[in-house]
Amino acid sequence: MIDAKIRPLIDPPLNQLGRYIARKGMTANAVTLAGLGIGILAAVSIALGLYGTGLVLILLSRIADGLDGAVARATQRSDFGGYLDIVCDFLFYGLIPMAFVWSDPSRNAVAGVFLLTSFYFNGASFLGYSILAEKHDMETAARGEKNLYFTGGILEGAETIGFFVILCLWPASFALLAWIFGTLCFVTAASRIALAHRVFTTHQLEQQNPQE
Repeated sequence: MIDAKIRPLIDPPLNQLGRYIARKGMTANAVTLAGLGIGILAAVSIALGLYGTGLVLILLSRIADGLDGAVARATQRSDFGGYLDIVCDFLFYGLIPMAFVWSDPSRNAVAGVFLLTSFYFNGASFLGYSILAEKHDMETAARGEKNLYFTGGILEGAETIGFFVILCLWPASFALLAWIFGTLCFVTAASRIALAHRVFTTHQLEQQNPQE
């Protein structure tokens, strides 16, 4: 919901740092994989109950996630780079809830399954919309220059990272917070489906009945 609003604030420093990293010879894909590696360490830390360490590593991982695009813009963007980025993002977003389940299975398992199911549903609605947007030649840069079409929603990347931060600060409240956030993910996905129905039905009708 706030991703588009914060892009103008975070893009300038990220782009500057991205140009510096590019001059040092590091590729965007290497930054993406480094961010995933840090995210895996964050998940391991959380699973071991080291929530403070996990919090720091989550933030470092997401900084790397922002930097890979900046490095790509400073060098050369690629379709594979965008593909690798989104795959690594989805893996990261699944690892963190799973780590909280592992840290306390008896208390967190049921809520964790609900949360991961909501992520799966929300992710499918996002990727499906992106595929159709590409088919209809739709473009947007509201959330930065991306290889995929990024739709808005109640919960986006910034809200999810904020949620992970809150979980690390109050891990004992994971179950309650997971039920709440998971419900909002379901609402986000449902609203995206409604948007897709409206937008793509209109596009299809316009293509079938072009105005003279």
